Amino acid sequence: MTVNDDAGLRHLAAVTLGLTHLREGQLTGMRALAAGRDVLAVMPTGYGKSAIYQVPALLLHRRQQRPTVVVSPLISLQEDQLDGLREAVGPGGGVAVNSSHSAAEQERAWQAVERGGAALLFLAPEQLAKPSTVERIAALNIALFVVDEAHCVSSWGHDFRPDYLRLGEVRERLGNPATAALTATASPPVREEILARLGMADPLVLVHGFDRPNIRLEVVRHHEDKEKRRAVVEQVTALVTGSRGPGLVYAAKRKDTERYAARLARNGLRAAAYHAGRTPIERELVHQQFLDGGWDVVVATTAFGMGIDKPDVRFVLHADIPESLDSYYQQIGRAGRDGQAAVAILHYRSEDLGLRRYFATHTPDEAALLAVLTVLREAGRPLPPQTLAEWTAFPARRITGLLNLLQETGAVTAPHDGARSDVALDPAADPAQVVERAVELAEARERVDRSRIAMIRSYAETHRCRRQFLLGYFGEDLPGPCGNCDTCADGTALLPEHHGQHDGGAGGGSEAFPLNSRVEHALWGPGLVMGHDGDLLTVLFDREGYRTLSRTAVLGHGLLTLSTPPGNY
Repeated sequence: MTVNDDAGLRHLAAVTLGLTHLREGQLTGMRALAAGRDVLAVMPTGYGKSAIYQVPALLLHRRQQRPTVVVSPLISLQEDQLDGLREAVGPGGGVAVNSSHSAAEQERAWQAVERGGAALLFLAPEQLAKPSTVERIAALNIALFVVDEAHCVSSWGHDFRPDYLRLGEVRERLGNPATAALTATASPPVREEILARLGMADPLVLVHGFDRPNIRLEVVRHHEDKEKRRAVVEQVTALVTGSRGPGLVYAAKRKDTERYAARLARNGLRAAAYHAGRTPIERELVHQQFLDGGWDVVVATTAFGMGIDKPDVRFVLHADIPESLDSYYQQIGRAGRDGQAAVAILHYRSEDLGLRRYFATHTPDEAALLAVLTVLREAGRPLPPQTLAEWTAFPARRITGLLNLLQETGAVTAPHDGARSDVALDPAADPAQVVERAVELAEARERVDRSRIAMIRSYAETHRCRRQFLLGYFGEDLPGPCGNCDTCADGTALLPEHHGQHDGGAGGGSEAFPLNSRVEHALWGPGLVMGHDGDLLTVLFDREGYRTLSRTAVLGHGLLTLSTPPGNY
C-alpha cells in the first residue's frame, strides 16, 4: 500500500462511514487487509472494529468488483451491520442470507452479490456447513473473508460455537483469501487458537482499548444464598432509582432471571428476563426494547450478549460468579461505552463455585463417538456430516460436536475435494483407541476449564488491585493500582504485599520468565506465563490449565525452562 492508498482509505472512511478521525489501529488494519494481509483485531465494541474490514471491502469492490464474505453468529448482528451500511452507501452496501428472509429474498441477495451489485455478503457459520453454500461462495472469488465474534472459534473462548471450528476448512477451500478476525475480548491463548484455527499466516495482531478505566470494579462477598439474593435486588433497585440505570444483571440459571426480574418489577423497576428458554420473538422484543430505553434493567443468562451496542449502560451486575474471566470481561464491557462512569459488580459466594464446576464437566459420550467411527469405518469412504446424522440418528448439532472432538484426535479428517465438507476415518485407526484419545482430550479440557474457575475465584478473593489482576489475565501490564476499584478504595491494593507485579529484582521470575513468554514444565508440559505477583508466578499450561507456582521454587529447582520470548499475542 502507498501513501495514496492510505489517503484513499481515509477518504472512503470519511465519506461513507463518517469516520473523519480514525482511532489507533484502524488505518493500520485497513491498510493490511487492502494489501492482502490477515488481521486479528481485539477491540471493545464501539471502538470501530467493523470499519477495519468495511472500508477495504468497499475499496476492493470498487476496484476489482470482488465481494467480501462476513461470518456473523446472530441475525440481529447481521441486520444491524446491514442497516449501517445501507445508510452509509445505499442498498449496494451489502446483503444477508439468513432465516429472517424468505427463500426468494435470499436468492435475490445471492444474485445481487453474483452480479456485482453488493459489496458484502453476511452469513451465519452454520450456513457454511452446507457444501452448496461454500460452492457458491467459491465461485465469487471473494476479496476478503471476515469472521466476526472470532472468540467463538476458540474452545478457550467464553462463547464457543462448534460451527465456528469449520471456518478454517472453509477458508482453505476458498483459496485462503485475506482474512479479518474480530473480537471484543480475547486472552493470549484465545488469540493463539483463533489464528491457528483459521490458518492465518503472518497476521497483523491489533490489540487496542482493552482497559476500560471508566468502569469501576467491585466484588461483594456473601455467606448465605438468601442474603446474596436480597442484596442483589436492593443494590439494583438503588442503582436504578439513584439515576445510575439502565443496567444489566447476569444470573447463571434461567429460573433466577425470572425471579430477579419479578422482584425488581415489584420494586417499581421496568425489568425483563432474557434467556434461551424464551421464544425468538420474545428475546428480540426484550433486546430491542432495551436498546430503545424501554427497560431499566434486563436480567439475563449469558444468552444475552452479542449485539448489545447500547452506549449508556451504567452498571453490569453479576448475581452469580461467571464461568471465566474471559466471559466476565466481555460482559462487563457492555457498561459505559459512552465513556462516562459505570460500575461492574460481582456478588460472590464461594459455594456457588460448585455450580460452575458442574458446568465445566466434559464427559464425552463414548458410545456416540464409537457409533460415528463405526459408520465411517463401515462406509469405507468420506461422508458428509448430514449423512452421518441420518445414519446415526443423532441431531446435526450433536454430530458437529462429536466430529470436532474426533478431529482433535487426528484420526478423523476432512479431506479437501473442491467445496465439499466430507469427513473420513484413517483406515489404520483403531476406533477403540480413537475414543480413548478423545476422552483424554475431553478430560484435559475439563482440567483447563476448572482452572479457569479457579482464576475467577482468585479475582473475587484478591486483595490486589482488581484491574491489575484482570488486565494481567489478558496479558496486559498495568504498572500501578488503578484507583477505581474496591481494593484500591479500601487501601488493600496499596499494601506492599499486594502492590506491584514486578518486584523480582535481578534474576527474579519476571526477568527470567517474562509476561507472555512460552515455558516448558517437566510434568505439565508447555505453557504461557500470564502474571507475576510477589513470589507467585501464574502459568497457563496447554494441557493442565492455570497453575500458580512459587517463583523461589521454580528458580531454585529449575522447574521451568524458557521456550520462546514474549510474542505479539
